[in-house]
Amino acid sequence: MGTNTNEYQVTGMTCGHCEMSVREEVGQIAGVEDIKVSAQTGRLVVTGSGAVGDAQVLAAVEEAGYSAVRV
Repeated sequence: MGTNTNEYQVTGMTCGHCEMSVREEVGQIAGVEDIKVSAQTGRLVVTGSGAVGDAQVLAAVEEAGYSAVRV
C-alpha cells in the first residue's frame, strides 16, 4: 500500500481560519499523512495511504462548512 495524493477544489474558504477548519476535519481521517490547503487558491491537496477515499475527504470538507470537488 503506497501513498497517494489527491487534489480538490474547495469553495467558500476566505482566510487562514477557513484553512485551519478544513485541515482539522481532514486531519481526522485515518491514513492522512499530509494536508496542504490554501484559501487564496481554494486548493486542498491530501496525501495519505491508499485507504484515504474521496468520499471521506469531501465529507470532512463539508463538515468544516465548505464544499469541494476532486480535481
